[in-house]
Amino acid sequence: MNNEDRGAAPDPGRGTKPFPYDPSFFSFDLPPERIAQAPVEPRDSSRLLQIKDSLSDHLMSELPELLRPGDLLVANDTRVIPAQLQGRRGAAKIGITLNRKLADGSWHALARNAKRLTEGDRIEIGPDGDFFAHVSSRHDDGSVTLRFNLDGAAFMQALHAMGALALPPYIARPEGPSVRDAADYQTIFAAHEGAVAAPTAGLHFTEGLLRRLEARGVGRVTLTLHVGAGTFLPVRAEAVEAHKLHAERGMLSAAAASRINAARAAGGRVVAVGTTSLRLLESACDAEGFVHPFEGETEIFILPGDRIRGADLLLTNFHLPRSTLFMLVCAFAGIERMKRAYAHAIKAGYRFYSYGDASLLHRVES
Repeated sequence: MNNEDRGAAPDPGRGTKPFPYDPSFFSFDLPPERIAQAPVEPRDSSRLLQIKDSLSDHLMSELPELLRPGDLLVANDTRVIPAQLQGRRGAAKIGITLNRKLADGSWHALARNAKRLTEGDRIEIGPDGDFFAHVSSRHDDGSVTLRFNLDGAAFMQALHAMGALALPPYIARPEGPSVRDAADYQTIFAAHEGAVAAPTAGLHFTEGLLRRLEARGVGRVTLTLHVGAGTFLPVRAEAVEAHKLHAERGMLSAAAASRINAARAAGGRVVAVGTTSLRLLESACDAEGFVHPFEGETEIFILPGDRIRGADLLLTNFHLPRSTLFMLVCAFAGIERMKRAYAHAIKAGYRFYSYGDASLLHRVES
């Protein structure tokens, strides 16, 4: 975990997990037809599985009845950018997926054919030579650092003109993302551009649902974590702890931290909307569960054995087998409970992954 500017002190309780586990421990069989290829409409008509000591089936529209007055939703307000670019270095085609913007204005990116690149190479993107990047450095994992000739509003304008959404590989789009995807893959909370992937738990909310949550007495704050391309990478290491997450940049304001701490002090529960919100909350949380303002990068990897302090409930989608996100939900709600819940979801026909259904996890007490 790297807290650059205003981050919380690292939690000394982390790093004491009682394993290594083999990644296969987090495997399960998922029929391909369970992978959602488009969201349901309206968004809050998706199914919702409540996971605590018992399981119960609901709709997302019933969320207000599953929460209590005084509870506080914490949602990620990052906005997805069209992060995939097609470039050229001479005759070589170079596929680029932006990962995150660095403090000096350059970009960390994943690159196809990265072995053909060397420091100083110029990658042409625009057809008229007006949008290009130079390779600042090449890394052993196949990623590169790029410095573009444009920045700020001009860069975003060029990106929206020439880039494409980096949809997850399990969403079949042989012709590329559709016009509908441009809207479907953006949450109602989206405000600050910078994410490669959507914080998909937020895709289930509508204006009507937010109004009913407010009428129920459920509060809402936002934080920002720009989800990177590394969220799609599988765990290939022989031991889970050997896997390294790519850093992601986030921000939790002093005002939001104050509201979270006040809700807890008043007896309310903190409901993390998505694993991205939970990861930033945990990055900003101290050993006593007090949330601090945060601005910087985090590489936090939450695994069974970690004590979760930043949230009491977690609203999230159904995740890939052997993924870091399935490991995270096992840490939050318990391994056996999550395996039982996923077996139920598969049997009951729940829709999985980014465009799929939702689950509401109650934290297991450790």
